[in-house]
Amino acid sequence: MSGAAPAPRGEAFPPSSAHSFPPSLRGIRAAFVFLTRVPVGGFPYSAADWAWASAHFPLVGCVLGAALGALDLLLQPLGPLAAAILVLGVSMMLTGAFHEDGLADTADALGGATDRARVLEILKDSRIGAFGAAALTFSLLARAALLARLGALAPLSLPLAMCAARTAPVWLLPAMPYVSAPATAKSGPVTRTGIWQATVATAWLAGACALALHLGVASPVRLSALVAALVMTAALTGYRYARRLGGVTGDFLGATEQLAEIAALAALAWDH
Repeated sequence: MSGAAPAPRGEAFPPSSAHSFPPSLRGIRAAFVFLTRVPVGGFPYSAADWAWASAHFPLVGCVLGAALGALDLLLQPLGPLAAAILVLGVSMMLTGAFHEDGLADTADALGGATDRARVLEILKDSRIGAFGAAALTFSLLARAALLARLGALAPLSLPLAMCAARTAPVWLLPAMPYVSAPATAKSGPVTRTGIWQATVATAWLAGACALALHLGVASPVRLSALVAALVMTAALTGYRYARRLGGVTGDFLGATEQLAEIAALAALAWDH
């Protein structure tokens, strides 16, 4: 997640409308609209639909990971590193580099600002500075190297890693205030995440871990390490955001997703 608005990006949230499905289920479709460029339709979405979207962010990650895993499998004859780089390129096409944008903005803001007002000012600036460029380079190189390290296990590891990465930001939302000014915040109702949405998101992750264990993708010890790495990433980034700004923004959540994805892949690739 970053500061960008749900699709169509840059437009206001559609007005509320009566639907046959409850918001908790409509939120699944809204989650794909918000996090990807995949044309799933379903407009208009109500504020309640958007509020439930975050509960299903891990599901979006799992589906994206499955599609990208299939692509990685097809590209393996090119070699694990080349396959990983191409998979990451397609991933950014599918998401519009949504989380990468948040990481770059966060790195520039936290790296280049000395006070709260300046942090907010940089977060609203669309230009990428030295800190942002360095963070993007680090993220792409780290993920490509870890996917290459996983080798033949990469196609099966991607759904789990991408599911886990999109769980960490959801944990931060009910735990910390959303501090972007209402006039400039573009994520709007999507950030109105409570304990129930965080619980559903955690349940999606638990399901992905159970499936990975059943398929032999990871052992119980490795899955425990993945969850520990995820909790640590959420805790450390949340602490940093609280110290610098007193809460989270969409860009901060995107940065957490990127760091959590690296942590998840590292846990799966460790001593592989």
